[in-house]
Amino acid sequence: MSLQSLAEWLRCPNCSLPLSPGAVRVLNCPNGHAFDVNRRGFVNLLTGSPKFIGDSAEMLEARELFLKAGWFEPVRNSLTALVASENAHRVLDAGCGTGYYLRAAIPVGDDVRALGMDISPTAVLRTIRAQSRIDGLVANVWSPLPIRDGVVDVMMNVFAPRNGSEFHRILRPGGLLLVVVPGVMHLQQLRAAGLAVQLQPNKAGLLVESLTPQFTLESHAQVDRTVVLSHTEVLSLLGMGPSAHHSLEIARNPVTENRDVTFAFEIFSFRRNGIVSESAKST
Repeated sequence: MSLQSLAEWLRCPNCSLPLSPGAVRVLNCPNGHAFDVNRRGFVNLLTGSPKFIGDSAEMLEARELFLKAGWFEPVRNSLTALVASENAHRVLDAGCGTGYYLRAAIPVGDDVRALGMDISPTAVLRTIRAQSRIDGLVANVWSPLPIRDGVVDVMMNVFAPRNGSEFHRILRPGGLLLVVVPGVMHLQQLRAAGLAVQLQPNKAGLLVESLTPQFTLESHAQVDRTVVLSHTEVLSLLGMGPSAHHSLEIARNPVTENRDVTFAFEIFSFRRNGIVSESAKST
């Protein structure tokens, strides 16, 4: 990360003018707004009091431990292949978490940059550490994003909140939006046991509906498999997401046998169309 490469992604969260490098570890806009860049290489551009909080350090630790075992590798491989097919120079992960998907998906090339964005500063730090080609941004996806218009070639959104109007604005014309949501059978055994939160009904259908007409659905793939997880792996799986509080319950459970667990993912690619949303017009 350099101050210049970070600034090239960003606009001022107060007045929407482009940010540029100022003093040491400071980004400025032409109206005089200034923002300190964390010494570890990311900038926090949250404004106001966010309604939601990001993942805790404990959740991120559980996620990193679980993902390192390769259980979600088919999703990562699918995303990496989709990004590679785009000849992208600017890749953004909205809701980057530990950076597991973004680090794998960055195309090879000296002029290729990536941006890891999350509402959790701890998540952004995990994503950018030891990654010179990844810039870091703390921002709230539900607010107008402090990112310049049309600066992103490919955006990834994996098990994370979405803001269709803002995603449309920051993607270049014809840019690609990749979204991963859980399928209807995802963690079905844990849900049946009351250990995982229930899914929103028709989640995939509502996703497509919410992104129309700003995006055109280009592809849809399903990745399903049932695996056997140890008690420790189930704890990590539950502890890394919205079912985190159930990990304490299962930790107290004396039954420690292995469990069958189904992973079901739906991977969508959407092409940004030329329609300018009302939200984008006003920013």
